[in-house]
Amino acid sequence: MSEILIAFGRALRSLTRRGVLVHLLWPSLVALLLWIGAAVFLWTPAVEGIMAWIDSWAFARDWLTGSEIGAATVLTLVKIALVLALLPLVYVTAALLVAVFALPMILERVAARDYADLERRKGGSNLGSAWNALVAGLLFLLGLLVSLPFWLIPGVGIVVSLVLTAWLNQRAFGYDALMLHADREELARLPRVLRPPMLLLGGGCALLAYVPLVNLLAPAFCGLAFVHFMLESLRRERIARGVTVLDALPGAPS
Repeated sequence: MSEILIAFGRALRSLTRRGVLVHLLWPSLVALLLWIGAAVFLWTPAVEGIMAWIDSWAFARDWLTGSEIGAATVLTLVKIALVLALLPLVYVTAALLVAVFALPMILERVAARDYADLERRKGGSNLGSAWNALVAGLLFLLGLLVSLPFWLIPGVGIVVSLVLTAWLNQRAFGYDALMLHADREELARLPRVLRPPMLLLGGGCALLAYVPLVNLLAPAFCGLAFVHFMLESLRRERIARGVTVLDALPGAPS
């Protein structure tokens, strides 16, 4: 738990550095504009499609046609579920933009300042990052789609969203944080060994997505926190194995 708190603290400190904050803002703004535009055009067809799907259930059709209050209640729940589903969609879009574009640039700045003593073994690549982000995003959307019927139960949608987003965070950002410094063996092993704390860190970041205004920074801030958590874990793991740690580069940029 202390390592997670340290990662959050270092991520907050990194926000003050030149060239970092801008990369925390633009992915969420782009994702937000994309999904607001999509909602404008797809809202009515989505609501009508879900209501038609519910109406295809025999027991639900009889209840909806026999009760105006019941039909109105279900319609309201469908609209609320769609609004709640929009938040993780914005988040996953922003997270993918962060993983593929923003985080590699943030990583260069943070690593030069805080982890200059770590040897760069380059076990990952930008292509591997893009593929990892794509697979993570598709699996996240599949989980979201499968869970949609449960979103009609008040409160369940938020819990499902938090769990899925926690998984997405550790899957998407764990690779990117290590791709420059870990070798292939470390890149495969460390995320597996650190899965529980990574999920906890990802869950803490997922909560930020529901805080107004803060949610604009949440995806990229999460990536930044994972950079600090994973690189510090890599540093400790190498020291424990007796791997020589490089001397920090003189005059490392701040």
